[in-house]
Amino acid sequence: MKLKHSLFSRRQFLNGLLGGWLGALAASFLYPVVKFIFPPYREPDKVILPFSDYEDMGPNSVRNFPWGSKPGLIKKEDDGAYLAFVAVCTHLDCNVVYLAEQKKFFCACHEGWYDENGLNIGGPPPRPLRQLIIEREGENIIVKREGVE
Repeated sequence: MKLKHSLFSRRQFLNGLLGGWLGALAASFLYPVVKFIFPPYREPDKVILPFSDYEDMGPNSVRNFPWGSKPGLIKKEDDGAYLAFVAVCTHLDCNVVYLAEQKKFFCACHEGWYDENGLNIGGPPPRPLRQLIIEREGENIIVKREGVE
């Protein structure tokens, strides 16, 4: 059945279809760029961890813990004190690992080096590792960022 009057022509329909497809394609490319520029990550104020998971650590050893969506590291010093760091490189947010035999943190992405206290000593990292405040309260370890009570 052929209609005498149509709201739009075949050409207008196809142009609308093609324009919608191009708009969806552009949105699929722009979405990751926007998420990279404005990440949805919100850092936690503090993390509560059971002390029993960390009391058997040897001197100069490191264990991971979750710091929001990023990894964190708890390091036990030779004197028995604990240090906590956000385990991402300050250059491009790659994960860092602790090399106990060298007593250094290492970022494999661009060969960034940090000493055992998190200070940048080699490679492209512009700043030291972010150090977190660590306290023991009863049977828990409280890891928090600076400025949080």
